[in-house]
Formats: sequence, C-alpha cells, structure tokens
Amino acid sequence: MGRRNRKGRNVSGILLLDKPAGITSNGALQRVKSLFFAQKAGHTGSLDPIATGILPICLGEATKFSGFLLNANKSYLAECQLGVVTRSGDTEGEVVSERPVEKMSEERIRQALQQFEGEIQQIPPMHSAVKVNGQPLYKLAHQGLEIEREPRTVTIYELEFVSYDAESERMEIHVHCSKGTYVRTLVEDIGEILECGAHVTALRRTTLGPYLEQDLLTLEQLEIVRDEEGKEGLDQRLLSLDTAVDDYEAVQLDADSSYYVRQGQPVQISGAPDEGWVRIYDESNKFLGVGEIIDDGRVAPRRLVAS
Repeated sequence: MGRRNRKGRNVSGILLLDKPAGITSNGALQRVKSLFFAQKAGHTGSLDPIATGILPICLGEATKFSGFLLNANKSYLAECQLGVVTRSGDTEGEVVSERPVEKMSEERIRQALQQFEGEIQQIPPMHSAVKVNGQPLYKLAHQGLEIEREPRTVTIYELEFVSYDAESERMEIHVHCSKGTYVRTLVEDIGEILECGAHVTALRRTTLGPYLEQDLLTLEQLEIVRDEEGKEGLDQRLLSLDTAVDDYEAVQLDADSSYYVRQGQPVQISGAPDEGWVRIYDESNKFLGVGEIIDDGRVAPRRLVAS
C-alpha cells in the first residue's frame, strides 16, 4: 500500500475568498489550503479579524504574483461609531475616550471627508503589521508599548458618504485608496475633524485590483463544492494566474521568442510598449509570466510560471 502524499497537491490558481469576520487572514488561508489539499498557498495582504470581503488566496504558481496584488488599489465599506475612540481604532481595542456627538449632519460629514481626498500623510497604527527594527508593531502594542512611527504617504482616490444614523451615531463611508492605507487610522482622523472621535465597527473590502465583490466565494460554499464535486469542482472555481496582472499590457511571442524567454533571456517583440511591465503569452496563447521593457526596447522576463 503506497504512502499517502502529505505534502499536498500541486494545484495553481487564484481563489477569491469572501473572508468571514472573526478569523485572521492566515486562519482563512489555512482553511482554504486544507480544503484544496494544496501544496503551496499564500494570501495578498492581511485583513483585520473584524473585516470581511475580498481576500485573494494564491495557490501554487500563483504565489509568484501575490506581490502584484499586494500593491493594488483597494476599496472598502466602513461602518464607524462616532463619539468613541478605542486603542486599536476598531472594536477589538479597549475604549480610551468618549465625547458627545454634537450637531452632526450629512453636510458636516461630507465636508470632513473632502479634507482627506488625494495624497495624505498617515501614521501607521500600533496595532498593525508594520515592522520597526524588525519587530511588528502589533507585538509591541500587545506588550503595552507605543513607539514613535514615521508618517507615510498614501492616496485616497475616493472618499464618499454613504449614510448616517443619528440615533446610533453611526456613519458609513466608502473608501477607494492606494496600498498601505489604514482605514482605521483614516476613520480616527475623520473623527478628530468632527470633534468627537470615531472607530471602525465593521469593515468590508469590496474591490482589490481587478477583482470585484460579486465574484467571491465563502468558506461554506467551498465546503459544499468539495463535498458535492470533489477537488475537480474546487479547481474549476480558481481564476487563472494572469488575472493578477490584468492591468499590464499583453504581448504574444512566436515559438523562438518563447523558447528564449523560458531560458530567462530578453527578446525583441514587435508591437510591445515602450516601457513598463507586460503580460507575456507564448505562440499558443499560454501565459508565461510577466516581463519588463528594458532600455534597448526588449522584453526581459521577470517572473515566469514553471512549465
């Protein structure tokens, strides 16, 4: 009787998980990895435990392209409690101050939001994975420590008012932002402009790069697919690797150029852009990976899919 393969399957693709609230991103990743019995898996940037929504899980060769998604723009729907500030900026932290919410209105909230559109400076929260001297800030925060952090430049492309409920003193906002943006910090800063303080009570990521909320699958749905259709059914739910770099222009090679690119050599391609990164396809339209236009106009392979 043969020994069972404990390393997992060599399966590649991108799963758009609808992360549930109450678990870490790594916890969600391990659940997916186990469901697919995958040999290799990674996610594309953490969501806080209270957050839900798009968490792309990269399996197999897709892990080579997770960094491109990590750098992608993102959108969130945030529910915020006015009048209360917490240590972590969300419901996970203890309350540190409370202030009355006076003369609040939709117009006043909209005026406050306008002040945060465009490039802004943010100080990363202590409860974050940002490292200082090799130590994640959240580990220091759990020890009761707070250290000075350097501000970072992020871009808020859209910051829209969604709703405000005067009875509960809760507002909802939509945020479309660059990588590295902390919505918790943004909400805290908005609360200070409103002179009452605020923290995040619910957060949902609705877009990430090319991916949309409508294409998500929950852990429960995946379990049903596994039970009814097996691993073949699960594999059919995976997106192709090139969706991770969908915003790059595509170039197609002939057989000779495909051979040299697979050997890691730059090639001249007719019709390629003058600069930047590109998606590379072989003569049969198979995705080979991504490349960069170098100074002499050739396409140099940068990250290739294992053949």
